[in-house]
This record gives sequence, C-alpha cells and structure tokens, in this order.
Amino acid sequence: MSIASQPNIVAPLDTGFQPAVGFNRSYRAAVQASGQGVPLVLGLERENGLLSRHETMVSTLCDAETLLYVERIVKFLLWSRGGWKLHFGGPRAVGEFIRKTYSARSARKFDCEMMALSYGKQFQVVLTTPEKVPANREMQVAAGGHLKGCRIGFDLGASDYKVCAVVDGEAVFTEEMPWDPKSQPNPEYHYHHLSAALHRAAAHLSRVDAIGGSSAGIVVDSEIRVASLLRAIPKRDFPKAAGIFKRIQQEWSVPVVVMNDGDVTALAGALSLRKKGMLGIAMGSSEAAGFMDQQGRILGWLNELAFAPVDYNPAAAADEWSGDRGVGALYFSQQAVNKLLPAAKIALPAKMGLPERLKEVQTLMAKGDTRAAKIYETIGVYLGYTMAHYADFYDFRHALILGRVTTGQGGDIVLAKAREVLNQEFPALAKKIALHVPDEKSRRVGQAVAAASLPEVK
Repeated sequence: MSIASQPNIVAPLDTGFQPAVGFNRSYRAAVQASGQGVPLVLGLERENGLLSRHETMVSTLCDAETLLYVERIVKFLLWSRGGWKLHFGGPRAVGEFIRKTYSARSARKFDCEMMALSYGKQFQVVLTTPEKVPANREMQVAAGGHLKGCRIGFDLGASDYKVCAVVDGEAVFTEEMPWDPKSQPNPEYHYHHLSAALHRAAAHLSRVDAIGGSSAGIVVDSEIRVASLLRAIPKRDFPKAAGIFKRIQQEWSVPVVVMNDGDVTALAGALSLRKKGMLGIAMGSSEAAGFMDQQGRILGWLNELAFAPVDYNPAAAADEWSGDRGVGALYFSQQAVNKLLPAAKIALPAKMGLPERLKEVQTLMAKGDTRAAKIYETIGVYLGYTMAHYADFYDFRHALILGRVTTGQGGDIVLAKAREVLNQEFPALAKKIALHVPDEKSRRVGQAVAAASLPEVK
C-alpha cells in the first residue's frame, strides 16, 4: 500500500512533520478500500488483572506500512494505557515482529524495562487470536475534588516545583521555586526541598488537614515507581527516594495523596471548568497528560504521553531518554522549544538550561520577535494534529492545555494555531471537543491547587 500522510497545514519550523493521525487514518481507509482487512485486537494487562483493549483492522499483507501502523499503535497504547503483558490477537507474522521488537534486546528495550519497573513483572507479548484476547477491565475511581478545610498542595516538575496553601478551595499562598532534581544522587535533596516548601505553605494556615501532590513520573499508590526526577539516584537508594511521600505522611500525621502530574492536570481542568470527559496536557519540562472519562472517573491508565509517538517522520528528533523518534516530549514541552531554536535562527549559550532558554524565547516574544512567534506557531500545528490523534484513543470533550510553555503571548498563538488545524482538517472533531486554558495565574499553579483536593478528610 502507498499511504499519503503529509499535512495540509505545514509546521513553519518543521516541514518534515508527519502527523501520526494522518498516516493512521490513511492506512485504515486503504485497508477498508482493499476489502481484505482482518481484525487486530490488542489487550494490555496491568496491575490486579486490569486490562485495556483496542480494536482495529489491518492488511493481510505483512508489509512495511502495516508493520509501522501496528508498531506505533502498540507503542502509543503501551504509554497511554500501561501494562506488563500485551495480548496480540491478529496476524501471526505481524505479532512475531511485535514480539521481537518489544523484547529486552531489541529496539523497544527501554519501553520493556520501564513497564517492568512500573508493574514489577517482566514485559511479555502473548500471541493469540482476536476472539481470545481477554475482556476489557478498567479501574473506575473518582478522585479529587475535596475542597473543604486547610490543605497544602504541591507539584513537582523537573525544573521547578510549586506549592500552595488552600482554605476551602481558595489559594491563600502560592510559590514557585527552581530546582535541579535530575542531577542529584542524594534523596535527601528531594526530601528537604519538599519538606521546606510544605512548612512555608503551612505558615499561611491555621492548621493542616491534608496534603496532596502532583509529581512527574509514574506514581502508584502515592509512590514514585519511575521518574526522571530521580534519574541520578543510585539503585540502592531508590526505595528511600520513592518513599518520600509516605515519609511526609508519617511526619505530618495527615492524609497524603500523590498522583501523576498528568492525572492532576485532568482533575484541574475538571474542577476549573466543572466539566467531565477531560484530557489534560501540561507542557512543562516534559509533556504530562491525564484523563478523566465522561463519568468523572480516573481509569488507572498510565497516560505517559511524553513517550507516545505523534510524528512518523523517520528523521524526527530522538528522545534522549528512550531513544525513540517523534515522541510527545519533543513536541509539547520546553524540549520542543529548544529543538526548534536552530530552525528559528535563535542562538543561545550552549550551557544555558531549558528553563532559561524558554524564558529567553518568552522575552523575545514579548518584544514582538517573529522568530519566537514561529516557534509557538509550530507547536500549535503539532498540537492541532495531535489532538485529533489523541481523540482516536481517548473519548474526551474538553482538553485543558497548561504549563510553562503556554505562559504569555506564545501560549495564545499555540492555541489559536491548534484550533485552526482542527477547524480546517478535522471540522467534525472541532465541533465535538473544546480546547481550554486556565487564566494566567492558574496556568502556573493550577496543578498544585488541584492536587490539594486529592485527599479525603473524614
């Protein structure tokens, strides 16, 4: 098959951008037109027997287009749903390719290792038939929205952390501080920064009833399993670092609940808009995502879309951690801004960090620099096509877009360009979903405020 997937709206600083949604939809249309498609059912099994299914059709030919389509969907599902076992119900030749690719010694070694760390079991691919893939079984937990009392919320990112004091749902103190957790091998660094921030927030409250947190990385049962924040921690010290939140709970003797920053983003959107069916995207040091379904439930999905593919250009930039190309972290974060600097002809000192580089671009934007505007336009094109891609895997009606990249005039350009793409390329979808941004203040601390509502106080 010959699949055409070039976008009609070109990203100004990335003319090679090949949106995943374009290829995927063209492939499915070609399979349907051929009349020779066969079912493919993918089931990802994770903790406690939970399982997410995805059904599609593929060609009977084990050609390059089919292998690309299936491999990229498996990758997307792996990082959006999570799981330690993939039930592959489809053509055996394609399944053998996936089993080989997703193994400890092949191209997706990183993904297999991360899933094993997250779920405590070696990742495996089981080949079966479509009808034998187990039934869907999702977690259905309503989380957050507890506003009464005196609470502290925090949000831990890779370049800064935020803390707030909240009284009956209203923030009475907010603070944003830089830090460098990724390069710190001593877990006491992470603990002391968080502990000091909590005490500064507590000084603005008459008492502390609960503490809620949002953290980058994979968080299970209020414990970090995988996170770039702890990348420098030696393996022998990792349990101490991962247990920082339970240590906080023991010291403060109040309920402490911590969730992945993406899920808290979705919660923040639901609280601020009073809506359900919410996909949250936070563009910070990396991309964080979270999802709340139409019933207001958190389904227990991984939602680590920083590692999920959005660009099928074989020459796309490679993620420094996973080694894969075209994944979300390089399109919706400070890393995306940095990636586009050469094309924008903006030269900055080599030793300058990503947060400082973003600030320089924001300064140029405030001065009306057209080069900076092109960076935001490009990210907006990325976002428009990727919203359509996400809509193929998430049933949402509202998307909340926030994070440091969306601060200021540049954020307005990103949203305007994304809406333009949706309206022109996906008009039916544009009528179905709405893109939202919080106001300027809650753009930067909204997750911390939402995180404060996580614990239930009885």
